[in-house]
Parts: sequence; C-alpha cells; structure tokens
Amino acid sequence: MKVLQLCNKPPYPPVDGGTMAMNSITQGLLEAGCEVRVLSVCSDKHPVRHDRMTEEYLARTRFEAVHLDLGIHPLGAAVAMLCGESYHVKRFVSNDFARRLREILEEEDFDIIHIESIFLTPYVPLIRNHSRARIILRAHNVEHLIWRRIAQGTRNPLKRWYLKHCSLTLRAYETEHANDFDGVMCITANDARLYGEMGCRRPVTAIPFGVEPEPMGYVDTEPDSLFHIGSMDWMPNREGIDWLLREVWPAVHRRLPQVRLYLAGRNMPDSLLHSDIEGVHVVGEVPDAMYFIGSKQINVVPLLSGSGIRVKIIEAMSAGKAVVTTTVGAEGIDYEDGRHLLIANTPDEFADRIARLVEDPDYCAEVGRNAYRLIAEEYNTPVLTKKILAFYNKILSR
Repeated sequence: MKVLQLCNKPPYPPVDGGTMAMNSITQGLLEAGCEVRVLSVCSDKHPVRHDRMTEEYLARTRFEAVHLDLGIHPLGAAVAMLCGESYHVKRFVSNDFARRLREILEEEDFDIIHIESIFLTPYVPLIRNHSRARIILRAHNVEHLIWRRIAQGTRNPLKRWYLKHCSLTLRAYETEHANDFDGVMCITANDARLYGEMGCRRPVTAIPFGVEPEPMGYVDTEPDSLFHIGSMDWMPNREGIDWLLREVWPAVHRRLPQVRLYLAGRNMPDSLLHSDIEGVHVVGEVPDAMYFIGSKQINVVPLLSGSGIRVKIIEAMSAGKAVVTTTVGAEGIDYEDGRHLLIANTPDEFADRIARLVEDPDYCAEVGRNAYRLIAEEYNTPVLTKKILAFYNKILSR
C-alpha cells in the first residue's frame, strides 16, 4: 500500500505529543510493509531539524517540508474575523505548499492520502483533481472544543469573547468540511461521536495513539518528585500549569514540604523560567524526554481544556509512572480510576490524590505497574497499526 502522509508540522524528530502521534503512524506503516512518503508544513515555530533526522528516516519517507509563515498577524486575524473565517485554518493556505503537493501527485500514484489535522483540509480539492487516492483525515482533536473550553475558563471578558469567536468559526469549518474525506480516523471515541454530531456521514473510527512501552528500571527515580512535561506553546498546557501553581501547589507544599515539582517542555515562557516558587523547578526543554520521565515519580497533568488524547500521559504510563490528571486529561484512555491513574477535577481533589501517592509508595508503584500493563496491551504501535490498515482497506473497498 502506498501512503502519502501530509503533516501540519515536521513529525520527526518526535518532540511533542503531535509529532509523536504522527511519527507513530509513519513508523507503524513502514514496519507493516507500506510505502510511505511524508510532505510536511514547517514554520519558524516548528522548523525542520535536519541535524536530528536520521539517514534511514529521510530515505524511507523521502521527507520534504515547505515553509509557511504561521505567525499571528493582527490584520490577517481581523480580516478573517470580519469575514467569519477560521484564522487557524486560513494560515495554512499556501501557494508553495499547493504547488509541491500537486507536483508529487503528478509524479506518482497513491492508495491513501493521510491528512494530519483539519488544518490541511484546504488542499482536499487539489488532491481530488490530481489523484484517485482515498483521503483519510487523522483528527488529532476536535479543534473547536479545545478553544471553547479555553474560552470558558478565561477571566478577561475581551479575551473570552475572542476565544469564543475562534471556537465558533472553527466549529463552523469543521462542520462544513466533515464530509470532505473518504474516512475520518479520530484518536478517541468521544471525538468520533462529536464528528457524528457535526453531521459526518463518512466512515468514522477511533484509533488511539501508539507507543512502544519502555520500562525505566535503569533510571534512578527521585523520591517525592512530581513532574509535568509538555510543549508550553500549546495553550491548554499553559492554562493547566497556571492553574496548578495557583490553585493546587500551595496546598501540596504545605502538606508535603519535601515534595518537588519539575516542569519541563519546549517553549517555556519567561514568566515561568524566571519564577521563584518554593519547591518548583522549571527545567525547560530536556534532551531526553523518556529519561526525564523515568527520573521522576509522579506525573501531574492538570488539563482543563483540550480534545483528543494526551500523548504525554500515554508516554508516562508506558514508563510505569503513576499519573494524576483531570477527566479532560484522561479522555481517550480506557482507564479505571484509582487503578491505572488517578482522576482529580478540583484543587482539593488534585492535592489529595498527589498526597495519597506520595504517602503510600507501594500504592504509587502499583498504579504505575497497572498503567504499564494497560499501555503494553492496548496502546502499542503494532496493534494499533493493524487497526489503521483495516480502516484503510475498508475505505479502499468502498
């Protein structure tokens, strides 16, 4: 099977949740014997990192990227708002990307065009005009849901109004284009249900993100340590950490003064890098995410908004770590609260769940072991690749 994978940012090296999810599909398809070609958008925010790309990856995927200016420009945002358009999507429209995509489609035939994210939907008409391939959308999130949840939690009235507007235009776009594809592959069952509610009449399936479970027994774990790792230029992560530091951490620090909280991730804001909060260590981007995860005891993911599945939670569970998160954070994971991870939706609940794990190391270790087994059995890449190929074949047979 020949697959052209279109990515909204370079999927390699896998440095955040989105790139890990995309690269998981690339690697899974390659290992299953598919021929995969990758064409990606890149930008100043998400540049191509050739120094970290392996020769094998470049050879097997024939990776290419086209640079787009994805910066936020007030005039462009204002025009989109006045026209009732989604500025989030409009920024991805590029003559250069369209030209290269057309050239590739004229050079060779594909069975599947796999589109990562709704933001590359504007290129569907071009694909239809130059290819007989089936088009699959990989919906990492229901995008408008993220912005609606962020708007609901925003205190500034003007900012809340604008974010609500972003949510409404994204919902209108997602609804209008829900049937542009031959099939939609969501990451969670909840997102698949929402696509149905948006009027999608195409085949929709839910296939989560896959990892290779990695026991971290070779890494010394710091006792009484909490950690969060995630890209801090993604607004839900920033919102959640602000809430954690403001509403949860003071109670945790009073009750457990020996506990240390470590914050890691790309694009850490200066306000956090230069903060001086007792017991909190802001480390920024780390060279080896899995080593960092292995070196800490408890993963805290205070997600208040978002959609899809939280890749960093899956990654931490695959390393045998106990996780405390919200109901939103755990969406898409087939978990049992208290067994595979711990759910907390209020500041008091969050502090209590953390304290329970810290004060009972045996229970903390048990939750980590259960988490590892769950990921190894249900969220490993080979198992999920079989489901992806089955969905592809279903679409090809229609």
